[in-house]
Amino acid sequence: MTKSKNKKWSKKLKQKMYKWHRTLGIITIIPVIFWCISGLMHPVMAHWFKPTIAHEKLEVKPIDSTQIKLSIGDVLEKNKIPVFKNFHLVAFNNTTYYQIKTTKENEVLYFDAQTAEELKNGDQIYAEWLSRYFIEDQKSKLASLSLVTEFDSQYKYVNRYLPVWKVTFERDDAMDVYVETTSSKLATYNPTSRKIQLWIFDNFHNWSFLEAISNNALRIIVMLLLLGIIAISAISGIVIYGFFWKVFKKTPVTENESKFKKHHRKIGIAVAFVTFTFTFSGGYHALTKWEPYVLDKMVFTPDFKATDFQSNHLDLKPDSTWTDVSLIQFKNKNYYQVRLAPNEEGEVQNKYIDSKTAVETPNLEAQYAEFLASKFAKMMVKDTALPADCCDVENTNSCIKNAKLLNTEYLYQFDNREYGFVNKRLPVVKLSYDTADKATFYIEPATSRLAALVTDSKRTEGYSFAILHKYLFMDWAGKNIRDLVMALSALGVLVVSLLGLYLFLKRK
Repeated sequence: MTKSKNKKWSKKLKQKMYKWHRTLGIITIIPVIFWCISGLMHPVMAHWFKPTIAHEKLEVKPIDSTQIKLSIGDVLEKNKIPVFKNFHLVAFNNTTYYQIKTTKENEVLYFDAQTAEELKNGDQIYAEWLSRYFIEDQKSKLASLSLVTEFDSQYKYVNRYLPVWKVTFERDDAMDVYVETTSSKLATYNPTSRKIQLWIFDNFHNWSFLEAISNNALRIIVMLLLLGIIAISAISGIVIYGFFWKVFKKTPVTENESKFKKHHRKIGIAVAFVTFTFTFSGGYHALTKWEPYVLDKMVFTPDFKATDFQSNHLDLKPDSTWTDVSLIQFKNKNYYQVRLAPNEEGEVQNKYIDSKTAVETPNLEAQYAEFLASKFAKMMVKDTALPADCCDVENTNSCIKNAKLLNTEYLYQFDNREYGFVNKRLPVVKLSYDTADKATFYIEPATSRLAALVTDSKRTEGYSFAILHKYLFMDWAGKNIRDLVMALSALGVLVVSLLGLYLFLKRK
């Protein structure tokens, strides 16, 4: 009797599990299809059919000193600018300009370095010039030009740069080019094909439509709930078709559904682990979206007084190694930050010259990076973006003042382990601190910005997403092989889901 009861109980349990597996699968069939198709399309559109442009970087050229007749102090004085945020030297249309960022929000002015005459609408003109250079198109008419100050569905936060100019041309591909004029960099470019891909991925993979009709919290909650159900469905499938396979393989073959059942079970077991890793890493990644994006606010922009550069100012004499000049403020002193031409290894370095004494200060960049890290750490504690356990929150000067600096490193190339290409900014100074959460700051001295902040919790999530979701562990095989394996994995999950849907409908 005991064996008989055990068999009946076991049979009922198997039936219940099978029923729940079907129910869970049907509940999540639409989300799975959306996620699989958009995920499958991402490597196809982003890599194999990615549109290309003529130039993705502005060619670095030495400053033409023959075109510089006036100092920055002369230009400020002639144009009655008492206070400003910074300046750069930019050359386009056969003229070198002082590009001056004023204290007014998003105002950037351009003055001829020989005459101090202002170029009206200079920032728009330079944005168009950069855009035409990047796509190598001098003929297409300008359709529109607008300043983007916030990330949106077409210009995602992964592009990092703000504010940027969006320049659209009258072309067959309706090309949008996004440029940051203050760094002369290309942020991104979107022809029609990429706009479609972005819309599909944004709505069917990131579910931004939920945020549009409600808020970000609801979007994350719904995604986590469905991802949890999918994970349970995958685990139940492994149990049913793995551990109970002997029971199911004895099922009589019928014309209606036997082949589909057989394929659903075999492919399902093969991709069940992949399904679980996709859902786990996706859910883990979604959890990080609770935190607000604050990197665009992490920039040090002190005010510079024009009078500091007018009396007894240093008259700069650029040589053939100088490619740009700007300013930093450090320990109550102003320094010219001189960007040098790339060396033989392609590394772009800076040197710092005291604006009063003309004396170059060696090793200043590392000290400046530490100063910026302390400032940004304090700013981020206020925004609750930095974990409290890695900061001395009560310290009024810096929340990492009492932490030991373990290592200082200069990065001229992206590091896929922690500081990948998604961070955009190079070169950066990497500062590793001995805090509870092993906080590591990546500082871009050229713009006085925080490029990234990585802690142990972010490292864990980053590794999870990179390995389990983006398959970066297969980089050794090359990007094409990696993306092919990832696409086949997503395709396998999609096939299993569609076979399961067919079987469910046939039973009806």
